[in-house]
Amino acid sequence: MNELVALLGLAQPPVSKHLKVLRDVGVVLVRQDGRQRLYRLNGQALKPIYEWVSAYERSWSERFEQMDTVLEDLKEKEQDDERSGQ
Repeated sequence: MNELVALLGLAQPPVSKHLKVLRDVGVVLVRQDGRQRLYRLNGQALKPIYEWVSAYERSWSERFEQMDTVLEDLKEKEQDDERSGQ
């Protein structure tokens, strides 16, 4: 866990709480090795989340593309306004 604490830049208690929640729902698996707890990701537990998010991915991508178009149009309008002195 010390490696996670250092990597995340968080204090040990919040990391422990998060790991406990992830362990309780099966997203991480833990095994004891002497005084250490070794954690590993349970990718199979993430599959339902991945499938749920994937259902929205196309919609999100389309909306982000639309937003890019709107932002580009606004940027061009702003540049045109600056050129014309408005």
